Amino acid sequence: MKIAVIGAGAMGSVYAGLFAEAGHEVWAVDVWAEHVAAIREHGLRIEGASGDRTVAVHATADARDAAPCDLVVLAVKARHVAEAAHAAALAGKPGAPVVTIQNGVGSGEAARAVLGAERTIIGVAGGFGARVLAPGHVRHEGMELIRLGEISGPVTPRLEDIAAVWAGAGFRVKAFDDIHQLVWEKLICNGTYGAVCALTGLTVGEVIDSADAWPVAAACAREGGAVARASGIRVEFDDAEAYARAFGLKIPHGRPSMWQDMQAGRPCEIDAINGGIARAGREAGVATPTHDVLIALVKGAEAARAAAA
Repeated sequence: MKIAVIGAGAMGSVYAGLFAEAGHEVWAVDVWAEHVAAIREHGLRIEGASGDRTVAVHATADARDAAPCDLVVLAVKARHVAEAAHAAALAGKPGAPVVTIQNGVGSGEAARAVLGAERTIIGVAGGFGARVLAPGHVRHEGMELIRLGEISGPVTPRLEDIAAVWAGAGFRVKAFDDIHQLVWEKLICNGTYGAVCALTGLTVGEVIDSADAWPVAAACAREGGAVARASGIRVEFDDAEAYARAFGLKIPHGRPSMWQDMQAGRPCEIDAINGGIARAGREAGVATPTHDVLIALVKGAEAARAAAA
């Protein structure tokens, strides 16, 4: 199969590398020129939970170079999904499915607005955690489960075929009828750790062990669970705090993408993650004071950084 991964950051590089190692023709599409050049010259090195290897991956900044692909994966930040969906339309064959995997909420809808529901598949990556160590070199801390679902409706034969492609590349993967439930289950976990790690500099495990940081993170989990229930989202747990804690214990050394963005001076996904919970809370009439404070603190830190630049 010919696969394009649009957004070859930490997670996108893991996807691209393992697909390539499984024998697929893979194109990594990214705007980071040094990363693209390193992959072209030396291959893509992936280390961590799945082992350590360097694989040959095509790399480009222009999605048109990858065409025509049988499958496209959008691994960009949430704020770039609409732009990436237009690139997916250039890279994919007519009607080729597009799997969009982001933190937070709203990405599936943004992709659907460009590509249509018939091409849009939502993915949820759980228990991973990854970071770029250098151009052409990434590490992932965990490799728990990829969840896939049609943006509307139950599991289809097409979805099962795509899940088989992921499984053949070494991922644990399941197809689900209600992917929006899984989006929220991950959203609650991201909302628990992302901003707290970004503001404190702690790893996920260090937050859990911190007498100061964990009460803040735990309050985020409880608020997220309350918003999900009030919004009619079916989640598989009654105790959101215990669920988020168990999730974090699987990746204690993980540094969420929000921490990585803060360290790199990039805009954080605070609006898609904690902001998504807060917006849904307002719509459902559920207060989210902890999320509101973290949103304000992250935006304040970003504004201060921009002013100092």
